[in-house]
Amino acid sequence: MTAFAELVAPAAWRTVDLVSDLHLQAAEPATVEAWQGYLQTTPADAIFILGDLFEVWVGDDAAALPGFEAQCAGMLRLAAERQPIFFMHGNRDFLVGAAFAAQSGLTLLDDPTVLVLHGRRWLLSHGDILCLEDTEYLGFRAQVRTAAWQDAFLARPLDERRALARSIRAQSEDRKRSPGRVWADVDAEAARTWLRQADAPTLIHGHTHKPATHALGEGLERIVLSDWDASAHPPRVQLLCLSSAGAQRVDLR
Repeated sequence: MTAFAELVAPAAWRTVDLVSDLHLQAAEPATVEAWQGYLQTTPADAIFILGDLFEVWVGDDAAALPGFEAQCAGMLRLAAERQPIFFMHGNRDFLVGAAFAAQSGLTLLDDPTVLVLHGRRWLLSHGDILCLEDTEYLGFRAQVRTAAWQDAFLARPLDERRALARSIRAQSEDRKRSPGRVWADVDAEAARTWLRQADAPTLIHGHTHKPATHALGEGLERIVLSDWDASAHPPRVQLLCLSSAGAQRVDLR
């Protein structure tokens, strides 16, 4: 039996918002602006970011310099003074560490984590680790999540890390465009196994950019969060709000 991390919401919490896959970057100012506007106005009692807040993250020291990363830290810090913000690593920003969390007021979450809210258990994950058919990515994930790989990468100069990240992203985009590319999705049986172990009826995750609600049988389900792209037509700026009434998608644009 797997023991999952658990977060029991304070009794005073009425609603919490969940988002993922914003892929914030300086080259997409409309999405950054939409995120800033949301942070300034949300009435939620807490915000949960389930990974890939950033398009890429090459180390917390990037936010110690003036620029985009420091701007994002400032936005988060202001919002965190009003309500707690929880962050779970994604496949793009797995290098977010304790220094950036302290700078921006984030609380880091294990993947997965059970959220207990209004007496109901919700299992939260970024979702990438459950895409079992994406064996190439899972091999890469296992490598870069080791302390040895991360220590070696973070020891490189910041400019070199940025260049390496651009190269890795370009290679990934090339693979996405390759003929016959099959997009892996969350494995249904793996999701059911997690839910049984967590004693939770619902898994909430991102990563796949395929927002939908999937019935898994046995009274179990998984809810997939939307990615964000404020420049798309129509814009994709959506969150999932949890309350005593359950889960509701909210479009902000």
